[in-house]
Amino acid sequence: MTEQIFITDVSPRDGLQNQAVAVSTDSKLRLIDKLVQAGVESVEATSFVSPSAVPQMADAAQLVPLAAARWPRLRTSVLVPNLKGLERAHAAGAREIAVVLCATETMNRKNVNMGLQQALDASEQTLVAAHELGIRTRAYVAVAFECPFEGITPLAEVLRLARRMHAAGAAEIVIADTIGAAAPAQVKERMNAIRDVVPLDRLAIHLHDTRGMGVANAWAALESGVRRFDASVGGIGGCPFAPGAAGNLATEDLVLMARQSGFSSGISLDGLLDAVAFAEEQLQRPLGGRSSAWLRRERAMRAPQMSADAANPA
Repeated sequence: MTEQIFITDVSPRDGLQNQAVAVSTDSKLRLIDKLVQAGVESVEATSFVSPSAVPQMADAAQLVPLAAARWPRLRTSVLVPNLKGLERAHAAGAREIAVVLCATETMNRKNVNMGLQQALDASEQTLVAAHELGIRTRAYVAVAFECPFEGITPLAEVLRLARRMHAAGAAEIVIADTIGAAAPAQVKERMNAIRDVVPLDRLAIHLHDTRGMGVANAWAALESGVRRFDASVGGIGGCPFAPGAAGNLATEDLVLMARQSGFSSGISLDGLLDAVAFAEEQLQRPLGGRSSAWLRRERAMRAPQMSADAANPA
């Protein structure tokens, strides 16, 4: 029996948050629709952060109810930085929120203008309040491998923060390689350690492809028993507060690797290519993961045969 992996596509939020080209609410909904048509069952749709800090997410309160009405069964999470963000998300009808706790002092100050202890307190308070409202929760432990300002993040600190997020009731703890600095051996070591403090069924990983090791790192996580992943169609994304951070692990790369390694994702590669093409139109630049060019060639080669089959049914 083929084993299942679970993918949250973060392109509508993490992918779009720092793009130079403004993307309309309607276009964001159309991107989500492309993902749903491809078989994606979980997306990170937007964030309730300050519009002045992240202008691309200024329409969060409009997008959330529209998405909920259009796709009532789609798991749709939104990022919130604090209790105020949670209040706005709840008012908009959000059914799942995520908090982001950076594992270093400097990154928290750059990201949310708080020190580590203050950010930890805010994250825990937000998770507890969300639980009381009946809202599902995710908690990111960001820069869990390396910080652009402080270097290698101590594993002991990542374990401490993951344990605290689990104790605060987060339904999913996402270990984030925010700047794409991890290597497979490090991923395997850290995920093996983290699964001792967070149950595997609540553990996920968020990877970037800055150094070209996104898929290899995903494989290392799979070998450690992780079955929940963040990815972004077309590899769109990057952290606006992390200098040099490249795009996310491309959803199509992860789906292809999983399929060729005996795992099922329930997601169509052709459908993802349609989503990539749409995102390229909106962002006005070429997109795609490392496998995209090959996948496009494969589809182009299949097209004549599919046309012939349609013209000459048995």
